[in-house]
Amino acid sequence: MAARKKSVSTVDNRLGALRRDFEALQEDMKGLAGDVSSAAAERAKLALKGAEDVADRAMMLAEEAAREAKQAASEFKDDAEEWAEENAETLRLHVREQPITSLLIAGGIGAFLGAIFLRR
Repeated sequence: MAARKKSVSTVDNRLGALRRDFEALQEDMKGLAGDVSSAAAERAKLALKGAEDVADRAMMLAEEAAREAKQAASEFKDDAEEWAEENAETLRLHVREQPITSLLIAGGIGAFLGAIFLRR
């Protein structure tokens, strides 16, 4: 009977040790889960910060491209106005010299543009 008590006591000791090991394992798993979630949260913050930086850079590039396009359009407009002013007198002279030809050319251009814009 003493052997049986010793065997039960050993089994109880082993069960107690197993319970303590299991509890320690549970605590370790909780800590690991907390570490993983905090690491994931940090990675998410870093990814969000990176995305914000990329969006800010894209916005700056878009604004710069818009400024350059506006400047180029202004330069083209100025060039076109200058060309028109330079050639307006020459055009007036040609129209005065050949009014019928000028009228026919203007009518042809008008008919061509009308056909293009009225096409559906």
